Amino acid sequence: MIGALAAHGLALMTSGAAPETDTPSPTLRWVAEGDPREAYVDVEGWDAGAPEKWETVLTVHVVHEDLHTALRTPPMLGSYQTTKGGVRFIPQFGLQPGLRYRATLKTEGKPLVVRFDVPRERTTPITVVSHIYPSSNVLPENLLKFYLHFSAPMSRGDVYDHIHLTDAEGKEVELPFLEIDEELWSPEMRRLTLFIDPGRIKRGVKPLEDLGPSLQAGSEYTLTIDANWLDAEGLPLKEAYQKTFRVGSPDRDPPNPTQWVIAPPKANTRDPLSITFPEPMEAALAKRLIRVAHVVGDVRLHDDERRWVLEPKDPWSPGEYKVMVPAIIEDLAGNNIGKRFEVDIFEKIDDPTTKPTVVSIPFRIGD
Repeated sequence: MIGALAAHGLALMTSGAAPETDTPSPTLRWVAEGDPREAYVDVEGWDAGAPEKWETVLTVHVVHEDLHTALRTPPMLGSYQTTKGGVRFIPQFGLQPGLRYRATLKTEGKPLVVRFDVPRERTTPITVVSHIYPSSNVLPENLLKFYLHFSAPMSRGDVYDHIHLTDAEGKEVELPFLEIDEELWSPEMRRLTLFIDPGRIKRGVKPLEDLGPSLQAGSEYTLTIDANWLDAEGLPLKEAYQKTFRVGSPDRDPPNPTQWVIAPPKANTRDPLSITFPEPMEAALAKRLIRVAHVVGDVRLHDDERRWVLEPKDPWSPGEYKVMVPAIIEDLAGNNIGKRFEVDIFEKIDDPTTKPTVVSIPFRIGD
């Protein structure tokens, strides 16, 4: 196994060989049985004690050169398992190429520490920010979220250090985002969901009263993505990215599908069906949730998410059709069909079981 690791160019240290401890037992080591990104930590000869204490005694961190960053970086998430010889820690997410990891076992004497380097698969930065949604350059004051799309998988951790929101004078907005430890990445690590702090949106709550809204109507802002953000190969982005936009008035009106305009295609063609909205819709949900019953095809959004287009796999047959819209679909301010995002907790809310969860919009394709 050590030979296999050496072939990957990995730095492997065990507690028996490392100068960082004088105690031959217990032993702490990294194990990579194939892909180094799937490496895990084994402890042998350790009286582990109660399982609820393992996460405080056996920890794994990303090694940062910057001391300030290192001190505030929490341990990696993962699961603990008992083995024949002791305990195993398996990271919840795959290790990132180009990064160094440190496993620490806190014993009664000097802590045991082993490090593990995951090699890079390339050396030239190629990853870029491919798009930021919403696409529009005019956004509501109570905007709920951004989607950051990347051309290749990115690394997890410290994402908020690389994202900045500044006003027209270049002053950084204080704490505009909801910083979540469980970063909201898509499974392939190419899309990050970035929420504006809801406390800076909803009226009558303390953050809004103390700090004001993250976005002020009538003002201009720039969202900047730093070039030093590392991708999944441990390399920085090819270049920084900026989105400059103006802020309009808040949007507190729920989406109303009766106002959507459907443009039916001609029968016996594969012409696209389009639906035009009176306002931009939340991109990910609109693309994933809106559908035409019993019709399969490719969905795209156009005109800054104001138009939904379906290109069918098969030609349209004459007849009656229905556009199916789940009520949980959102506009840019997080309003759902029949429900505002900013709901007064004292406002009477009807029993949700009496409301349709899917809205049906009929249309017809003639002969």
